Amino acid sequence: MARFEADPVQGDAPADDPAALAASWLPGPDEDPMRMVVATIDADGFPRSRTLLLSEFDGERFFFHTDARSRKVTDLRADPRVSLTVLWPDFSRQLVVQGTALPASEEELSDAFRRRSPYLKQLAWQNTFEYARMPLATREATWAAFREEHPEPAQPAEWVGYGVRPHRLLFWVANPDAASRRVEYVRTASGWERRYLPG
Repeated sequence: MARFEADPVQGDAPADDPAALAASWLPGPDEDPMRMVVATIDADGFPRSRTLLLSEFDGERFFFHTDARSRKVTDLRADPRVSLTVLWPDFSRQLVVQGTALPASEEELSDAFRRRSPYLKQLAWQNTFEYARMPLATREATWAAFREEHPEPAQPAEWVGYGVRPHRLLFWVANPDAASRRVEYVRTASGWERRYLPG
């Protein structure tokens, strides 16, 4: 279990810069992306959560990508408020981001799609409602046929991305020898305010 204290005062990142702390935690653009839970608000006002890849963090925004026809995009078009929860695989750290999701630029989309694995590039084409309704054997045969016909899939027109500009970040680290705590940063007109919360 990691013993790193979630306190930028004691770490390498500046105490007033949560973006630098987040960057020191997260993988770089050429490393394997992490999974995260993305929560949007549906038309009835309820939170709706699903697991996606955190495509990248550019120092200001947290990016994810999806199909333009998905429910999450419908939610975001009506209400761009979003919450992201990144949990490390060994349960040693957690980062929670609250912010506003805005569409990514064409340049960012192209760059993100280029870095996708062959599987994820194909998934961008076949992760549809029609495909989901197929029986398993049909889905497998359809997948194999597409892979054979399109060894290097182009970026689909329906593939979109969002960058989340945070107004709140919450850092948590497990500590087996003491009660863990969370470090919260809230964006204000004069900068980031930090406070400590129970774990």
